[in-house]
Amino acid sequence: MTSEKRRENIESILKKSNEPITATTLAKKFSVSRQVIVGDIALMRAAGLRISATPRGYIFDSDKENQICFTIACQHDNENMAKELYTIVDNGGIVFDVTVEHPVYGEISGELRISSRYEADMFLEKIKSNKAQPLMKLTGGIHLHKIKCNSENEKKRIIETLKHEQIILE
Repeated sequence: MTSEKRRENIESILKKSNEPITATTLAKKFSVSRQVIVGDIALMRAAGLRISATPRGYIFDSDKENQICFTIACQHDNENMAKELYTIVDNGGIVFDVTVEHPVYGEISGELRISSRYEADMFLEKIKSNKAQPLMKLTGGIHLHKIKCNSENEKKRIIETLKHEQIILE
């Protein structure tokens, strides 16, 4: 199979999937190394395909037309990270990304796409098992989240609950 044909097949697989797919999974499917897939994805993104890299793998970015997207500023410690994520997903939101403002590098963002408690738990476990620090550690707990939801009521509920939990930075 040519590399061009492999990239066409990867595009097809990602477009059909509702869940992220890891580079390792794609590498096994096409009998190539994980690094070959990473390179393929980089070339596909450079060609304009909207493929996002999440902590759980690659996903084709097909935003829903009517979805509401908003950004909130938060501040909390590691112990309240689960509470923050659960509050958002339990009230109908998707934690799309996290962004911090670094004094040297400027904005640093990471895509999360967390839409359930299960995905939040997987994310938290990945941080723990890799002994990694969340981005908010760079800024004293201050960070931004882009959140997506399906209605103004969900947006309002998310914001009100985060305020009640004293997670939103005001």
